[in-house]
Amino acid sequence: MKRLVECVPNFSEGRDASKVDAIVAAMREVPGVFLLDRESDADHNRSVITLAGEPEAVAEAALRGVGKAAELIDLTKHTGAHPRMGATDVVPFIPIEGVTIEDCVALAKKTGREICERFRIPVYFYEAAAQRPERTNLENIRKGQFEGLREELPRNSDRAPDVGDPRVHPTAGATAVGARKFLIAYNINLNTPDIEIAKRIGKNIRFSNGGLRYVKAMGVDLKARHLAQVSINLTDFEQTPIHRVFEMVKREAERYGVSIVGSEIVGLIPKRAIELTADFYLQLENFSPAQVLENRLEASLGGAASEGAGKLAALAQPFLDAVAQPTATPGGGSVAALAGALGASLGQMVAGLSRKKKSQAAHVELLSEAVAAFRQAAKELAAAIDRDAASFESVMAAYKLPQSTPEDCKSRDAAIQRALQGAAEVPLEVARSAAEIFDRLGQLEPISSPSMLSDIRVGRLMAAAAVRGAIENVAINLESITDPAFAGRMKTETAALGARISESPVTAGRY
Repeated sequence: MKRLVECVPNFSEGRDASKVDAIVAAMREVPGVFLLDRESDADHNRSVITLAGEPEAVAEAALRGVGKAAELIDLTKHTGAHPRMGATDVVPFIPIEGVTIEDCVALAKKTGREICERFRIPVYFYEAAAQRPERTNLENIRKGQFEGLREELPRNSDRAPDVGDPRVHPTAGATAVGARKFLIAYNINLNTPDIEIAKRIGKNIRFSNGGLRYVKAMGVDLKARHLAQVSINLTDFEQTPIHRVFEMVKREAERYGVSIVGSEIVGLIPKRAIELTADFYLQLENFSPAQVLENRLEASLGGAASEGAGKLAALAQPFLDAVAQPTATPGGGSVAALAGALGASLGQMVAGLSRKKKSQAAHVELLSEAVAAFRQAAKELAAAIDRDAASFESVMAAYKLPQSTPEDCKSRDAAIQRALQGAAEVPLEVARSAAEIFDRLGQLEPISSPSMLSDIRVGRLMAAAAVRGAIENVAINLESITDPAFAGRMKTETAALGARISESPVTAGRY
């Protein structure tokens, strides 16, 4: 059985992108670890990174992130709206598949000891990994933040870390390592800069003050936006759904004469949480998660997939099987069209995710335009997969026309030429569209989230492959076309499209 854990380390740096880049790069060096998300907030001066993979690999990646953060972040010079006690503030492990919460507790304990041994940073265990009941709650451990802990540790044995000496690292502070269920980080912004209102609302809704179960909350000052924020951690979204939190904050805000201007998810959110919220607000009758298209597909394809094959592989397998058949279609032209469609889909993903990030707020309009353009291009190229196969089948059908008489032969030759020209025009359209995708992906790079640079470059490589593959299919048809004017126009345009791709650093291996 596959074993997967998620780890969501929080680093006390949200303003210097180069430092966050270096921390992320250190973690990505570990094979088998996947970077699922990266969020930085300048007001909080904090970055939240989401990793997933095999337990041991993820733990090693987290350790490397802790080490790099200790090199780059100096808490004696750090300010931000979010409470913190360490350069790497928290390192939680979350079971995903084939792993229990108890396994994550053991992983947290091992990682905590390694942090202390490698970097001389004291460690506290929290949530399910807590060694003392009062340390289950992170806010009890982080009380006083870095500065308060630095002063209190030498003289108060109750604050002693679970691992390490009773003193903070001079610049990296202390780190909390834990194991927990999936947590939703959810922030609600108010149309007031009055931080006291946000603090009072946070106090009223959090469980420790008699509010909602599974809710932790505090008020945060978003100085750059002149807003107050209720910052919330939702530790069990099925017991306390996200819409219930929203509605309670809305009612509390109305008591103070303010309203909600927006809310945001930091990091990732389970699909189930969105389903519960949609069900509540739409007041759907007899709603079932089985009515969600993706859920139904997952259930169907998961059952059909061969043993050991993943669900994504099951989606791709029918097309792979069709290409592998000893038949002329689908062939290289259809594969080229698919490559272009994949490049466009990656562009749509990158633009769609980037426009949700506050760091890319200045580019929302351009990113939204890109989403629409990539979506349309992917749709057209997907249609070209079948159109290319159909055009080649038309050529084969023309060659099978009767040639018993001179008139038959003349009619057959004309039909062959028409079919060949059609078979050349489809891949030329693919090459044109893929070249546009290639260029548009390049334009996307400076306005998208830096964490998705590899997705952009893979998309450009796919688009370049589509251009070159489509040109090959144009060329093979031109060999049999007798109209010199038609062939000349085709050769001129394909040469220009090929040069357009070849002149880019991405296809020359200079990235």
